[in-house]
Amino acid sequence: MDDLALLLDAAQEAGELAARLRREGLEIDYKEGGSPVTNADLAADALLKARLGAARPDYGWLSEETADDSGRLSRRRLFVVDPIDGTRAFLNDMPWWAISLAVVEDERPVAGVVFAPELSETYAAVAGQGATMNGAPIRVSGTDRLEDCRMAGDPRVFPHPSWPVPWPPMQVQQRNSTAYRMCLVASGDFDAAVAPVAKHDWDLAAADLIATEAGGFVGDHTGAGFRYNRPRPVQASLVCATPRLAPLILDRVRHIRSGN
Repeated sequence: MDDLALLLDAAQEAGELAARLRREGLEIDYKEGGSPVTNADLAADALLKARLGAARPDYGWLSEETADDSGRLSRRRLFVVDPIDGTRAFLNDMPWWAISLAVVEDERPVAGVVFAPELSETYAAVAGQGATMNGAPIRVSGTDRLEDCRMAGDPRVFPHPSWPVPWPPMQVQQRNSTAYRMCLVASGDFDAAVAPVAKHDWDLAAADLIATEAGGFVGDHTGAGFRYNRPRPVQASLVCATPRLAPLILDRVRHIRSGN
C-alpha cells in the first residue's frame, strides 16, 4: 500500500471513531493555555499512531496529541498528524472539523489527506500529481481582487484597527479547522485563508500540499513557504490564496508582522 492509500484508510478509521465517541458522549479536558481536548482526540491519535506506525515503522511521528520526541529530527520521513483539527467545532456540533494527515520528507509534505467526516469530503494530494476532493481534481479559483473575495478566517481579524490600510469589504466566513479552510481554497470554494497568528506543523502540512498542488500559494506573512520537521514545529502565520490574490494579501500582512 502506498503512502496516500495508507493515509486515506487511516483517516477514514479515525473519523469514524471520533464521530462514534461523540455520539456516545465526550469527556472534555483542557490543555495548558485553555484549548479543549477530548477523549475522542486522544483515541483518534492512539489509533493513528498504531495504524500508521505499524505500516511504516521507519517513519518519524509528530502529532498535536503526542508528546514531541526529538528523535523525529533524524528521520528523513515522518507522519505529521492532527487527529481532530477544529476541536471546538467538534465539541459544538458544527461540521468544520477534520482529520489531517501528512507524510513529510526532507522538510516538505509529499502526501496529504484532510478528511471532514460530517461533510463527507476527503481532500488528498501527492507531490507532483495534483489535488483531489472525493477523487475529482480540484483547482484554486481565478480570483484576483480582494474586494468581495471569499475569505476563510476569523471575521474579527479584518476590521481590527491595527491594520495600516483597512481591508476592503470581503465575504469573510469562519471555519474552525485551519486545514479545512486551506482545502476550501484548494477547491475554489474560497479564495483565501489568512491567520496572522502562529500555527503548528500539524495544522498545516497536509493542507499545504493539497492547496499547493491545486495551484495555490501557501506561506507565512513574509511570503516564505513552510519547512517542516524542524526542532520547533511552529510556523509564524498563514497565508493561503490564489496566486493572484497572494501578493495583495502579503502587501497588507507583512507590515504588521514585521514589527512584532
